[in-house]
Amino acid sequence: MTSAPFDTAGWMTTAAVGSAALSETGEMETTLRGVGVSHGVAIGQVRHMGTAVLEPPAKQIATDEAEREQGRARKAVEAVAADLMARGNLAGGEAQAVLEAQAMMAQDPELMADVDRRIVVGSTAERAVYDAFAAYRALLAGAGEYLAGRVADLDDVRNRIVARLLGVPMPGVPDSDEPYVLIARDLAPADTALLDPTLVLGFVTEEGGPTSHSAILARALGVPAVVALPGAGELAEGTTIAVDGSTGEIFVEPSTEKKAELEAAAAERKAALAASSGPGATSDGHKVPLLANVGGPADVPAAVEAGAEGVGLFRTEFLFLDDSKKAPSEQKQIEAYRQVLEAFPEGRVVVRVLDAGADKPLDFLTPADEPNPALGVRGLRTLLDHPEVLRTQLTALAKAAEGLPVYLEVMAPMVADRIDARAFAEACREAGLQAKFGAMVEIPSAALRARSILQEVEFLSLGTNDLAQYTFAADRQVGAVSRLQDPWQPALLDLVALSAEAAKAEGKSCGVCGEAASDPLLACVLTGLGVTSLSMGAASIPYVRASLAKYTLAQCERAAAAARAADTAEEARSAAQAVLSGE
Repeated sequence: MTSAPFDTAGWMTTAAVGSAALSETGEMETTLRGVGVSHGVAIGQVRHMGTAVLEPPAKQIATDEAEREQGRARKAVEAVAADLMARGNLAGGEAQAVLEAQAMMAQDPELMADVDRRIVVGSTAERAVYDAFAAYRALLAGAGEYLAGRVADLDDVRNRIVARLLGVPMPGVPDSDEPYVLIARDLAPADTALLDPTLVLGFVTEEGGPTSHSAILARALGVPAVVALPGAGELAEGTTIAVDGSTGEIFVEPSTEKKAELEAAAAERKAALAASSGPGATSDGHKVPLLANVGGPADVPAAVEAGAEGVGLFRTEFLFLDDSKKAPSEQKQIEAYRQVLEAFPEGRVVVRVLDAGADKPLDFLTPADEPNPALGVRGLRTLLDHPEVLRTQLTALAKAAEGLPVYLEVMAPMVADRIDARAFAEACREAGLQAKFGAMVEIPSAALRARSILQEVEFLSLGTNDLAQYTFAADRQVGAVSRLQDPWQPALLDLVALSAEAAKAEGKSCGVCGEAASDPLLACVLTGLGVTSLSMGAASIPYVRASLAKYTLAQCERAAAAARAADTAEEARSAAQAVLSGE
């Protein structure tokens, strides 16, 4: 544990590392290390997530009972979908979009048709649901890593429906009057979204990665979290542990001096955050605008409170998930977009047009029979296949910005080459959009040919989550490959540098809007690579602001060079840390 408030190790990727040592008082300390995904320190007793729903008995029903059982199944599905939607409305922001996607999963017509067929041949409602979801689960698990990562969400929906049919409580966050540290194999979005930070001090999961749904929502909540720690479930109920969400370290039965050390470091961090305010900049005055990632109007208050200088990624999918059968009206889009634009007068708001496909399927847009949707018709490809949807969205954005003193910028997801960039820019001009047009760099080809793409658009924005996924063929939802999703991977830093260098050569901007920007140490390295703005969840902005303010641009550049010269993510992180700490 270092004494400097932001000299953290970032997202650790060494899962299940363990060590034991005697403290100064003779107490035995055990240290485990997973992947730290949300800053902060939590010290408390272990409480485990409820166990999974038991498999329903394979009981046969009479033919005349089929209609009744089908009705039971439909009522349970509708109730679960409504509950997920209600949880989403309460949570707002990114959590709402994730939970609404789960509600759509529960009501999938093909799944329900399969449930009905199984009931007709003699299954009970609960058994039919269990078996139908099992069949669909097998399809997802074998459809490539991207869709395999959705298995946990599917299991959660199944468990909720089966629990309702069996009349038993849904396994979930334990009831407790005292604060605790939650331990789980994985956390479904429905559980993570509504965690009470006054009771759940932090959480540790066996699975997941730095860009999984649970990690993203944990950062939004400001709850310290460590994921990808195999064997976490073996920690005994009631054991006292200390969780460092910055380093990924878990201290089992920490000594008195270890607790004091962790608490002192946490207090130091808090004091540094309180002293940090104003625009993002290095200690020698090099400006690095700090922007917020928002998933809808519900995320705006937190962004404003954190001092965001604008929005670097406005995800618009939340509007399209309300009804998977058709696109929202132009008027509905105008109203939603204007709420966000009005919150940042004189500020910069970067809107990403609809990114449908892969894990965000929409019935009216995305094909249902693609063998690997992550590598198929997704993002801009989908919109170019449905130009009327793109045209309506761009027109709505143009009208929403009318009369407002805001700097509107619009970007396309999943741009592969100059042809894609040109098609998007032409669509923007045809819609009469008075804004800058940009391209997201999420595919390695876009980074390699960034200068070519910049002949058509005015800025680049790096989505490091997907860029890592496509660079390393490593799904961000699969804990087993989280090592390759680490944003400190030197190959990923090389692609960031290529993009930033191309933008500088063309006199244009290049920001980062992926979760990498929320790591305070990595934010300094990204600045040193030439990135011109950083966008992140609102909760991370104070940490990044304080970290940048400690170093000069030259120090950031030396740290970036040291990180790129390394061979592994761990070495890159250590090298950058050594430069910035003056070692």
